[in-house]
Amino acid sequence: MVSLGVLARKIFGSSNDRRIKGLRPRVEAINALESEMEALTDEQLKAKTAEFREKVAAGASLDDMLVPAFATVREAAKRALGLRPFDVQLVGGMVLHDGSIAEMKTGEGKTLVATLPVYLNALEGKGVHVVTVNDYLARRDAEWMSKVYGFLGLTTGVIVHGLSDEERREAYGCDVTYGTNNELGFDYLRDNMKYERAQMVQRVHNYAIVDEVDSILIDEARTPLIISGPLDDRSELYNQVDTFIPGLDEADYEIDEKQRTATFTEQGTEKVENLLREAGMLKGETLYDVENVAVVHHINNALKAHRLFQRDKDYIVRDGEVVIIDEFTGRMMPGRRFSEGLHQALEAKEHVQVQPENQTLASITFQNYFRMYNKLAGMTGTASTEAEEFGNIYGLGVSEIPTNLPVARLDEDDEVYRTAEEKFRAIVREIREANGRNQPILVGTTSIEKSEYLAELMRKEGLPGFEVLNARHHEREAQIIAQAGKPGAITIATNMAGRGTDIQLGGNAELRIQEELGDMPDGSERDAREKAIREDVLRLKGEALAAGGLYVLATERHESRRIDNQLRGRSGRQGDPGRSKFFLSLQDDLMRIFGSERMDGMLKKLGLKEDEAIIHPWINKALEKAQKKVEARNFDIRKNLLKFDDVMNDQRKVVFEQRLELMDGENLSDTVAEMRQDVIDDLVAKHIPENAYAEQWDVDGLKQGVAAYLNLDLPVEDWAMEEGIEEEAIRLRLTEATEKAAADRAERFGPEVMTYVEKSILLQTVDHLWREHLVNLDHLRSVIGFRGYAQRDPLNEYKSEAFELFQGMLGSLRQAVTAQLMRVELVREAADAPPPEAPEAEGHHLDASTGEDDFGDDGDTLALQSSRVVAPEDRDPQDPSSWGKVGRNEACPCGSGKKFKHCHGAFA
Repeated sequence: MVSLGVLARKIFGSSNDRRIKGLRPRVEAINALESEMEALTDEQLKAKTAEFREKVAAGASLDDMLVPAFATVREAAKRALGLRPFDVQLVGGMVLHDGSIAEMKTGEGKTLVATLPVYLNALEGKGVHVVTVNDYLARRDAEWMSKVYGFLGLTTGVIVHGLSDEERREAYGCDVTYGTNNELGFDYLRDNMKYERAQMVQRVHNYAIVDEVDSILIDEARTPLIISGPLDDRSELYNQVDTFIPGLDEADYEIDEKQRTATFTEQGTEKVENLLREAGMLKGETLYDVENVAVVHHINNALKAHRLFQRDKDYIVRDGEVVIIDEFTGRMMPGRRFSEGLHQALEAKEHVQVQPENQTLASITFQNYFRMYNKLAGMTGTASTEAEEFGNIYGLGVSEIPTNLPVARLDEDDEVYRTAEEKFRAIVREIREANGRNQPILVGTTSIEKSEYLAELMRKEGLPGFEVLNARHHEREAQIIAQAGKPGAITIATNMAGRGTDIQLGGNAELRIQEELGDMPDGSERDAREKAIREDVLRLKGEALAAGGLYVLATERHESRRIDNQLRGRSGRQGDPGRSKFFLSLQDDLMRIFGSERMDGMLKKLGLKEDEAIIHPWINKALEKAQKKVEARNFDIRKNLLKFDDVMNDQRKVVFEQRLELMDGENLSDTVAEMRQDVIDDLVAKHIPENAYAEQWDVDGLKQGVAAYLNLDLPVEDWAMEEGIEEEAIRLRLTEATEKAAADRAERFGPEVMTYVEKSILLQTVDHLWREHLVNLDHLRSVIGFRGYAQRDPLNEYKSEAFELFQGMLGSLRQAVTAQLMRVELVREAADAPPPEAPEAEGHHLDASTGEDDFGDDGDTLALQSSRVVAPEDRDPQDPSSWGKVGRNEACPCGSGKKFKHCHGAFA
């Protein structure tokens, strides 16, 4: 029986079909202008930009300009790139302009699609940001598409790692700016740590198109961008705590693999308390006394490190360092570190040098950064499975854009085996059979361990040469992917999500030319060799097509359908034939955690023999339901995290807006005077109770407060003894004395100097207290969940206490600023004295698409003022101050022959 919903879709089409159909008339209108555009000269076509801008300035809406603007870009692309956007690409451009997500299959030309809405929205003159997942793609896309923008008279900038503030400011000032999500987010945070408006690099957040939007706004949004600075070394504490864990029994703790949590049982808590007491590390009576908060934190991290994190799966040890392996890409992330002391716990577990912890100086989540844009859009090959999250969190709809050519890939039903050994034997048999047909094969695995297990199995079975692409071999990634589509090629890859390169049948001609011809000079010989390579690639493509196209063979299902779809999408690009199949076992993580015990018993009863598989569409549906459950749980986790982060985000907005007002303020004397008065009012209210007699006043406390915050030695005790004196009179006398002292100081300094001093002290104090506040919020966040045991909502409790902490921070700000300004004195410095240095800081964020830390591989400190990039030949080996920024993996400029990170760049 067909449901009403299915029947309605058959008659009227899905909502997505209806939306795409509604855009067709505009496509036809653009096509109708094509002959008119072709008749224009290059100059006339370029002049269209000025014409459109005039109309927009005169009040025309961008929607009114869409048809002629898209027709102009299409013609410019034909002339500048030799590429003519297909009709479906025009549809994708319209979806992006509407502030939605365009889901387009691999190889459908998303990079070119973006030029259409980018050009249209750049006509307003407020700037458009195109966001990519890594520096390579930002540079490549900017260089490639700037030919179209330049042809039409628009400027293009690119934001990548290592630029100075001047270069960044110039890039953000362009009509179109390409950059990575990390760079844009860090620039926003750094701008809000500057002390002058002129030092800031970003302008308004007008319109952004996010490429690989699922990776950036979902995978990477789980962790915030953080700028941090080092804390005191506590490595001895980590090493000491680590010695306690190996002595624990399984009854001492409980592990929850689904939630990734490890907690002590009552028996375990008692045992740990005794161990700490013997080591002299326990304060008070029990482990959970308030004095032991830090020790509890370390003990819990040590337990997680030993019982939840596995070497060679979650991390590897290389060159004496613990290096994280990304669960999505399987690649190493040098420089990226787990937060909140967990990485130090892993270092103690592996007995390598424990690096110092960092303190958060500024942070923001991608959810809150990208929600600042007036209009946001995105494009990816896989978004529909996460449509609910995009809608709820970002207000983004998802539209599936039809492919230019029909998808010819055959997606087969999953094969389910009882044990992992049977599954891998079946995979090897399947690879041998497909290889016999000379078919290119991509084998997807979920971890390094499994990819190397399979590789070893294939060696034993005598299968021909194959490539392994994972965290241990990522240096050869481009070459491996370039050849993965050749006939007979076998590539074992750990998670193919976000690799940024298409697998082309027959191989990648451009990369082959680059690799084989290298620096061969231009000329007839190079032309002939290049032609031969292209012909060979075409011949090989024909063989690969005849063999059935790329065969994607997956060894396991990921907990997210989107990651599985990304792997499948590697095959069947641009209408090519292809095939995909998943091989599973009841011992796989997804099957094991989500209840395969009953199925295993049932299969035994049904008499399933060894090496036999179950293949049925129902199995696929059951697995999809399990994946949906995991996705829903992960969504709930991210949604909950965002609710907590929104509390901090509201406070962050207030602080950052206050900083901007302070930076823009010409005269802050009124603000400072209000703060002084608030401090006086607080002192009087604290030490003189309302309607109390003079003998009940805390005169000593008031005198001490006046000395501490106002830097005045006043006869408060004599005032208190006057007959009939009231608190209001005391307040007025304090105000008069304070204002006189402040006026004397201002007269001595002069108005210009005083304004500068007030602004500097205000900004520095705001920054210092905000950092302390972030630490307090982190600590509060880590324990607030326990309020749930008392039947109180942790989120409401967090909101309430975070507000109190914020109010306390504002009170501290008034006191600290007043105390400093009432004490400040001018000191003449030598004319050549160096300017004060910004605090040393590092940026951290997991990049789920590339598997690397944003600033990790270069490991540079994030200069909060301008950063110098010095050419190697201009560096003096004897003078480190002349080196500028040095990448951590570069040779050390001192000439030692070591890498910088192992020489002058080594951690102290």
